[in-house]
Amino acid sequence: MTVRVGLLGATGAVGQRFVQLLDDHPTFEIAAVTASPESAGESYRDAAKWRVDTPIPERIAELTVRETSPDALPDDLDLLFSSLPSSVGAEIEPELCRAGYVVSSNSSNERMAEDVPLTIPEVNPDHLDLIDTQREQRGWDGALVKNPNCSTITMTPTLAALDEFGLERAHVSTLQAVSGAGYSGVTSMEIIDNVLPHIGGEEEKMETESRKLLGDVEDGELSLHDVDVSASCNRVPSLDGHLENVFAELDDDPSADAVHEALANFEAVDLPSAPAQPIHVFDDPERPQPRLDRMRGKGMQISAGGLQATDEGVQYNCLAHNTIRGAAGASVLNGELLVEEGWV
Repeated sequence: MTVRVGLLGATGAVGQRFVQLLDDHPTFEIAAVTASPESAGESYRDAAKWRVDTPIPERIAELTVRETSPDALPDDLDLLFSSLPSSVGAEIEPELCRAGYVVSSNSSNERMAEDVPLTIPEVNPDHLDLIDTQREQRGWDGALVKNPNCSTITMTPTLAALDEFGLERAHVSTLQAVSGAGYSGVTSMEIIDNVLPHIGGEEEKMETESRKLLGDVEDGELSLHDVDVSASCNRVPSLDGHLENVFAELDDDPSADAVHEALANFEAVDLPSAPAQPIHVFDDPERPQPRLDRMRGKGMQISAGGLQATDEGVQYNCLAHNTIRGAAGASVLNGELLVEEGWV
């Protein structure tokens, strides 16, 4: 089965990751790429200014960049992947859904909308049931599905694994790579020999998106998890890979061994891009590290380590590749889930 896909916002940093991940994908075939009106009409090779660490796929390089609008896209696309800026996505994605397209989006707009699935396949695949509610309420035949923020997706699967112990509160401090801000997002003068102790909007995303991801969908309605999440987000001079220090308060009093087992045995999903083991747990207290561990599971596995039982619960570190697992790879995985569940 071949699913023809379009890639929205294909020339940016996350868009290029999409191209890299979708090249030779067993199901998805890139049939169209879009970008800003300034790039429309150019070859993808000329428009993209390719910066990913593998060669640009020749077939994609020769595609002509289209404008991002329903009228500019081929009629025979089965699925759209979006890496649009949120301000653009907020305008264009609903138009595409009204035109009948199914959109798996990395953009931040509408992540917290009650009728929009915010999905990590290993955590809450049943939230795709919100598509029926979305279609009924919005009167369109398409569908809009979101993946969470790159920092949220690093932490939330670990919290989901710990929920069996009665998850009450989570405090997290992040050390986030510069690629999370985009190629031009942080200048060298800002970040070399420095740490930026604030990332606008990031704390709120972690605090709200995690509760939605861990929540329940019943009879087409969403209820948030009652966990209290507080976050402090920091930009550090690593290229890729968000490292996070988590303090989870639990109702139960599990041992470090029990926590290790819960994380290491967190259930996988049978999808082409999914790692066989969603969370790898290190015994070495000096791991995980961004440079050494961000590409585990082809960049799709989450790493955890430094487990310590506390009087209130557990302390640990977690790490994921922010532009693969935390962005393009997350949308691709959601696209695979949409196909698996029959929405595409």
